[in-house]
Amino acid sequence: MECAVEAENLVKIYPGNVKAVDNVSFCIKRGEIYSLLGPNGAGKTTTVKMLSTLLKPTSGDARVLGHSIVKEPNKVRRIIGIVPQELTSDDEMTGWNNVYIQAKLYGYTRSEAEKRTREALEFMDLLDVANRKVSTYSGGMRRRLEIAMSLVHQPEILYMDEPTLGLDVQSRRHLWNLITQLKKEGITILLTTHYMEEAESLSDRVAIIDHGRIIAEGTPAELTSKLGGERIHLIMKSNNEAEQLANRLSGLGFNVKVFNETLVVTVSNAAKAIPELAPYLSNVVEVRITRPNLEEVFLELTGRRLRDEEPIDSFRYRVMTRRLRR
Repeated sequence: MECAVEAENLVKIYPGNVKAVDNVSFCIKRGEIYSLLGPNGAGKTTTVKMLSTLLKPTSGDARVLGHSIVKEPNKVRRIIGIVPQELTSDDEMTGWNNVYIQAKLYGYTRSEAEKRTREALEFMDLLDVANRKVSTYSGGMRRRLEIAMSLVHQPEILYMDEPTLGLDVQSRRHLWNLITQLKKEGITILLTTHYMEEAESLSDRVAIIDHGRIIAEGTPAELTSKLGGERIHLIMKSNNEAEQLANRLSGLGFNVKVFNETLVVTVSNAAKAIPELAPYLSNVVEVRITRPNLEEVFLELTGRRLRDEEPIDSFRYRVMTRRLRR
């Protein structure tokens, strides 16, 4: 299939010789959801900013529906929508006016702007609260408003940078359903996330990114199938105890890796392996059994876990800090 977005050796170096994106290349096919999965600081947002022409690459280029982000930025901006991490809506304006102004910025007449505003708000299930001030919206409503603002000009490509960041589980699930519906409408989506479950549930293909480099790419099934077997996680009180137990289990022929105070034992069948391990588990604090998933892939590739922590009231915090800066 034709690439809707094709990144070619993108590099971004910030002052101080900080390389945020390091020779990144990928192809997003038309109509698919392609996810960049990685921890905070991995280079996801910088990549999105370059693809949306908000940042100029230090080197490399990308083509969005055939248009160069370096040579044809204005053409790129007409065909993309972007949902940034940070809030862009005005707290003291209504949801309607936020979306309407966005439509007018794209040059639509009043009647056309009103029509598109209504359609975008309706699609995001916000029409019934359109005349309320944004400051009264919940975190999930605000994030849906950001998406409505990005869709008002009916873009063919949509970049969504951590769209569910800080949302509760119910709001996150609702947004997942809306993202799936956007795909059904034919929109090509680039999604960045550090939520493993989100990438697995929504993505046609996933690129795992860490320290500015893509270290693995494929469908969620392709990535997890490379690991095989099951994982028994043995959590100890300290790294020293973990290392000692790892040495004993390795001597018995088990495939063991140590990550801080946790041992990960890879076995073909955890139920059969546990009785063999039982005599050695007296100092184990906790035992967990997992099947291969994207978090396990990340752990295998980097030796670190893909942490999912995010303050529950992150939206409220961001709103507060924006007001303090005024």
